[in-house]
Amino acid sequence: MKRHGGAFVARSVQPVFPIRMLALDIDGTLVHETRVIPEHTRNTVRAALDAGVRVSVITGRMPTSGLRFAAQMRLVDPIVGYQGAVVREIRGAGEERPGRLLFHEPISSEGALAAVRWAHANGLGAHVNHLERFIIQADDARWAEYQAFLGALAYPVDDLFTVLRHPVSKVTAVGEPPIPESLVGAAWAAVGHIAQPTISHPRFLEFVAPGVNKGRALRWLARRQGIPLEQVMAIGDQLNDLEMVAAAGHGVAMTNAPLELKLQARYIAPSVFEQGAAEIIEALILAGPGDVRLNALRFAAERHLADLPGEGDAANRAEQAMAEAVSAQHAGVAEPLSEPGALPEPLAESR
Repeated sequence: MKRHGGAFVARSVQPVFPIRMLALDIDGTLVHETRVIPEHTRNTVRAALDAGVRVSVITGRMPTSGLRFAAQMRLVDPIVGYQGAVVREIRGAGEERPGRLLFHEPISSEGALAAVRWAHANGLGAHVNHLERFIIQADDARWAEYQAFLGALAYPVDDLFTVLRHPVSKVTAVGEPPIPESLVGAAWAAVGHIAQPTISHPRFLEFVAPGVNKGRALRWLARRQGIPLEQVMAIGDQLNDLEMVAAAGHGVAMTNAPLELKLQARYIAPSVFEQGAAEIIEALILAGPGDVRLNALRFAAERHLADLPGEGDAANRAEQAMAEAVSAQHAGVAEPLSEPGALPEPLAESR
C-alpha cells in the first residue's frame, strides 16, 4: 500500500524564470534536530527577499511555532501552519506574535475522534492542536519534550476526548521511527475519508481535514500574490510536502526526503545538514540570469542521475540534460529552461 494515498495532482506546470516566490518547509529543510536556522541559510533567504522574491513558510507546525523561524529570516508574507489548515498574516519583519487569521479549515469532531481512537488502537500517543493551542493529555509523560520541540506552551487536560467535542485544527499521533511512517497506509484505509493523514517528521503522523494540504495552500498564496505557479520554488523534505513540491514549477526535494517526494521533485538539493536549501536558492534565484538556467539544468540532470526506482533509463536523460547545458554555455545564450527528459509518472492513488 502506498504511504501517500489521498487525492493527488502530479506536477503539471513547466519551470519559468525568474523565480518570484519561494515557499519553505521548516523541519528537515531549514533546520534539523538543533531547531536553529544556520546563519548562512538565514542570510541567503534574506538576500532573496532583498531581490524582490516573496517568501513564505508553509509548515506542519502551529503558526506561532513557525513564526519564530520566520522572524529569524525577517519574513513578512503570510505564514501557513498545520499543513495548510491555518493561514495567518505576519505583523512585521522579526515579529513573533501571530497576526490576523486569513484562513482556517479544522477537522470535524467526528474526524478528530476517529483519528485519536485509531492512534491509541495502534499504540501511538496523541495530542491536538487548535489554532495557537497545543493540547495534550495531562498524564502524557512526554508533554514537556513535545512542548520544547514546538516552542509553545502545552495545555494539559484530564480528558483529551472532551476537547474533541468540537472541530480542531490538527491531530498528531506520536511514535518512535519508523512506526509512524509504516502506518500511513493503514491510517488512510481506516480514517482517511474524515481525517487525512500525512507525515511531517519521522515521529509524527498527523491528521488534518480532508482536502487540506500544502499544495492547496501554495496555490492560494500564489494567487494572492499574483504570481504564476511556474515562477514558484517550493522546498520540502517529507510526505506532507508532496503536493506543495508537485504544484510548483520549481519543486525541490531535499536529499534526506523519502522516495515519494523525490519522484515528484524537479530538483534535489543537498541535505539539511549541508544547508542544501541555501545552496539551491543561491543557484536558482540569486545567480545571474544565464547562470540560473545552467544551474537549473545541472540540478535537474543530477536529479535524474540519481536513478530513482521506477523512472527508467535515468542516465540517458541525465546525459541529454547535461548536453543541453553544455550547448547553451558554448553558445553564450540564456535559453528558457527545457525539461531534461520525460516527467516521472504520477504516484498511484490508493487508500
